[in-house]
Amino acid sequence: MTAPADVSPGDFRAVLGRYATGVTVVTTRTPEGEPVGLTVNSFTSVSLAPPLVLFCLDLEAGSLPAFQSAEGFAVNILRADQEAVSNRFADPLAARFDGYGLADWSTGAPILADALAALDCTVHARHDGGDHVILVGRVQRLAVLDDDEPLIYWRGAYRKLG
Repeated sequence: MTAPADVSPGDFRAVLGRYATGVTVVTTRTPEGEPVGLTVNSFTSVSLAPPLVLFCLDLEAGSLPAFQSAEGFAVNILRADQEAVSNRFADPLAARFDGYGLADWSTGAPILADALAALDCTVHARHDGGDHVILVGRVQRLAVLDDDEPLIYWRGAYRKLG
């Protein structure tokens, strides 16, 4: 077996940037009950039975302690017209939840009332993922909240279908 070639972070990003992803806001609450959330595109389904999903969280993320201690989280899938929501939850200095209608489902993690769809999950597992932690959630409740198209991210920019 030959040794793997060096893979630079820049090359890695350039290649993976060719893979289109949806855009989500993943939320939870601190032990004190404060809402926490961030923009995530490293989200995918894992299993139908049981219903499992995962997302990856950077070990440098300010919200890491909340997600490490939380028993649940919500995945809010964004609509095509929600670039501003994505940008707000990606900005570490923004008042992310100001002015948003929120719902609490089974886990108490905030559901963005105007999202395209939402999944409310209990933490099923946490795994080491290099410079990220992989959080696997068991879906407890889910719903389509709107019939719009999804927000897409491809090659470093937001896109729309069609």
